[in-house]
Amino acid sequence: MKELSVNHLLGIKYLVKEDIDLIFETADHFKEVINRPIKKVPSLRDITIANIFFENSTRTKLSFELAQKRLSADVISFSAAQSSVKKGETLIDTVNNILSMKVDMVVMRHANPGAAYFLSQNVKASIVNAGDGAHEHPTQALLDSFSIREKLGEVAGKKVVIVGDVLHSRVALSNIYALQMQGAEVKVCGPKTLIPKYIESLGVTVESNLRKALEWCDVANMLRVQNERMDVNYFPSTREYAQQYGVDKALLDSLNKEIIIMHPGPINRGVEITSDVADSQQSVILDQVENGVAIRMAVIYLLASKIKQ
Repeated sequence: MKELSVNHLLGIKYLVKEDIDLIFETADHFKEVINRPIKKVPSLRDITIANIFFENSTRTKLSFELAQKRLSADVISFSAAQSSVKKGETLIDTVNNILSMKVDMVVMRHANPGAAYFLSQNVKASIVNAGDGAHEHPTQALLDSFSIREKLGEVAGKKVVIVGDVLHSRVALSNIYALQMQGAEVKVCGPKTLIPKYIESLGVTVESNLRKALEWCDVANMLRVQNERMDVNYFPSTREYAQQYGVDKALLDSLNKEIIIMHPGPINRGVEITSDVADSQQSVILDQVENGVAIRMAVIYLLASKIKQ
């Protein structure tokens, strides 16, 4: 059986192209499973997984929990807000206490970049990064690429523009790594204040004009403006941002071709995209959500098969 080159999923930058291919092949199989009348397989009946979320999450947490239950794993969920972390307990102590309950895998979201990597070096369990600060969100990038592959046949040679708050986005960085690894061309577009200064060193070009970016691309991935990570004003007003970098149906219809619209969610309707774009035939936002469960099943299954060895 083919296996991943890594024991943890810490970020896309730690993977090779063959890992992504294997995850997608496995996700294809699990996508069939979750569309059957009986949506469960007994693959991980002997594996226990802890979901440890130090930051709020709805979609990612639910998606991981559903993926784990579809694989018949035992699942425990931990929210930092109701935990001993609030009393001063360290991250390693918290996780080691959980692992002493014979947990095999930890899915963690944390506000600090590098938290998942740090944990992988200090505890004996397989770690899946469910988002670390503004650093990486590997399963989101995998499900985004998987959704492009499903819609367009392949990712290689496709033109993808990532629009909006690139500066604060872990989704953007993971997507850049994943798309380039698969042979796609990537541009970013947004206000200069929300584009990192180092971005061109990643082999990405910057386009400040949204219309030009949309005319160039096959796929537009619209990022949420992350107000919770902003300690200063990066643009004059939400209204002005929406006018310059929001996509509405009139703009979409005026392009000389049909492009695919993606969004990692949650959507600020009327800011990044209008409702008629979010709910249009060109939007694959709900496909992304469905594919997220299949991708997370694939990642968990492949990592668990290495634990069993």
